[in-house]
Amino acid sequence: MAENGEFSFKSKSSGRKGLPKILTQKNRNDVCHDDSGPTVKAQTIDELHSLQKKKSAPTTPIHPGTPFSPKTEEERQKQQLQSISASLASLTRETGPKLVKGDPARKTEGQKLTHVAHPYEFTPSFSLSDSALKFTHVLYNLSPAELYEQAIKYEKGSFITSAGALATLSGAKTGRSPRDKRVVKDKTTENELWWGKGSPNIEMDEHTFLVNRERAVDYLNSLDKVFVNDQFLNWDPEHRIKVRIVSARAYHSLFMHNMCIRPTPEELEDFGTPDFTIYNAGQFPCNRYTHYMTSSTSIDINLARREMVILGTQYAGEMKKGLFGVMHYLMPKRQILSLHSGCNMGKHGDVALFFGLSGTGKTTLSTDHNRYLIGDDEHCWSENGVSNIEGGCYAKCVDLSKDKEPDIWNAIKFGAVLENVVFDEHTREVDYTDKSVTENTRAAYPIEFIPNAKIPCVGPHPKNVILLACDAFGVLPPVSKLSLAQTMYHFISGYTALVAGTEDGIKEPQATFSACFGAAFIMLHPTKYAAMLAEKMQRHGATGWLVNTGWSGGSYGVGSRIKLAYTRKIIDAIHSGSLLKANYKKTEVFGLEIPTEIEGVPSEVLDPVNTWSDKKAYKDALLKLAGLFRTNFEVFANYKIGKDNKLTEEILAAGPIF
Repeated sequence: MAENGEFSFKSKSSGRKGLPKILTQKNRNDVCHDDSGPTVKAQTIDELHSLQKKKSAPTTPIHPGTPFSPKTEEERQKQQLQSISASLASLTRETGPKLVKGDPARKTEGQKLTHVAHPYEFTPSFSLSDSALKFTHVLYNLSPAELYEQAIKYEKGSFITSAGALATLSGAKTGRSPRDKRVVKDKTTENELWWGKGSPNIEMDEHTFLVNRERAVDYLNSLDKVFVNDQFLNWDPEHRIKVRIVSARAYHSLFMHNMCIRPTPEELEDFGTPDFTIYNAGQFPCNRYTHYMTSSTSIDINLARREMVILGTQYAGEMKKGLFGVMHYLMPKRQILSLHSGCNMGKHGDVALFFGLSGTGKTTLSTDHNRYLIGDDEHCWSENGVSNIEGGCYAKCVDLSKDKEPDIWNAIKFGAVLENVVFDEHTREVDYTDKSVTENTRAAYPIEFIPNAKIPCVGPHPKNVILLACDAFGVLPPVSKLSLAQTMYHFISGYTALVAGTEDGIKEPQATFSACFGAAFIMLHPTKYAAMLAEKMQRHGATGWLVNTGWSGGSYGVGSRIKLAYTRKIIDAIHSGSLLKANYKKTEVFGLEIPTEIEGVPSEVLDPVNTWSDKKAYKDALLKLAGLFRTNFEVFANYKIGKDNKLTEEILAAGPIF
């Protein structure tokens, strides 16, 4: 025993197996403690947890060269909550909900509670509701890591895959519900939008929209917590749109975090009132007795109020494509063309647009390791050039492999969302060939996950506009150079052919037409977008091309698919400009200009008639397809555009003649 009455084991010698010896001393508080390592600066476990996370704060000026004067944390919180409360306000009550920021599962000590009155045009006196007595917690612009935690903890069917992505389920709906999508028809939209035969716009009235909005808002306000995303659309800073997404699921919040453009902390400082708001109450059905409702699902857009309501479907793609439809309305008002296309840029600044329906190879051909990816799906063409509308990619995953699509494969990592995929219950490795849940398995990830993505996602005016068709009839040439009128005709037609099973089991081609290669999303008449496209192509010297990635030497079942290697050679020749210098000849019926030779492509393949052994069968198939084009175009033939209807006549003359 030591003279001072303290117990001590010298630490110079090590203990068993080289471990340091514990120094046990009788201190002033008569407490024995472990001195083998430094102690933490905390007195309780809660205090220790509080030390684990540090506050993040804006550090850079909003505008270069101007001093940055951040608001106090309290001012910032109050401003954000006031804006969100206004968004969530019922139209039949004076005030928005009482809001508090943060996770309700955590202690609310020290959190500021904000209850904001928001005036509306009419405020009838109603008795207080239960939801008005409670606080709704707002989870505002959470990071992917925070959203992972929320999904794993609270949303059944959420798992982390072996690659680090968040695997989720979208419920009963695994795809969009176009028949349940409605647009408010009012005095303005009645004249501006495309209604009637062939149009994707199904009408509803203002009152019905407000009924559904109230239902969605009441549902969201009844929850303990809601997720709020404030983000942007359109990478062109002059024409970007501020969007707010209010949702009930971490899955939806992470999906939109990936798909919209992510603001910096500095940009959120001055975000203010959004230009458009989505109320996603997809877990709650609409009332089937409400006018215009045909199922328990309803996706409603009110362009005057700049709002979208989702009821009865949890499929996240409804938000992405709903906003795309809104951009198809807002952008043309600014003389900006909105496009359902892929877009890439060469190292010398030459930009190409790729249009094509599912199965035409749009994603494969626009993803080129020798070129920068501006975007894979939605773009704007303004006086400044092209810009991506989105901040992410929404890729199909069925039969995905690392060899065929390495960029998409590698992008599915931490931060990405995987919808409705099947994985091994132990290893969590995804089986992309398994279609047990749906064939429409998808991945949503930020565009910067693609190595050759151009950030910011903008580029100069396009040099080439490439229209892709997978022609299963086997009569369209592998590539054709189009006049402006032909470009408009084929852009409005939006043709491809699918292979569908008939009743007797024989498979035959089935023509599919989708105006502007995205009929489900356009708001205005297709000819308006076509006229804008032609005007921009003419002004900036862009060339139109029709590329067939389908069959050659016969229709499906007789001929064979055009080799991808040949198509890539064709696309390379378009990018390089060499195809403009080739010699051309004109085909019969469709009157297409086809090159006589392309380096790396057999010349006989370039004219489809050469590849058919049965010339009569070729002519029959050609006339059949021409007839389908003509029938489809009848919907658009009576729409008058241009001075003295001249443009309509030019477009009609550019179609098949027989």
